[in-house]
Amino acid sequence: MSKFGGAPKCPLCAKSVYAAEKKLGPGGKDYHIACLVCTTCKKSLDSTNLCENENKPYCKACYGKNFGPKGFGFAAGGSMMHTQ
Repeated sequence: MSKFGGAPKCPLCAKSVYAAEKKLGPGGKDYHIACLVCTTCKKSLDSTNLCENENKPYCKACYGKNFGPKGFGFAAGGSMMHTQ
């Protein structure tokens, strides 16, 4: 936390995230709306398509391709999908 504003820092750009511009991302951290994108394809993410693995954001399609069984679907270990 900053000693001046107290706003949390975005994990991607390290700038302050204010209430009007934040989305909850991996690890329960606040991200800027523009910064919360899929690690693989850079698609914009929201609560309907956000998945995570090792605190990195992924869209459902890329998550399934990268971490699902035989390259497709959803794996069960150590990862979670966020819903709000």
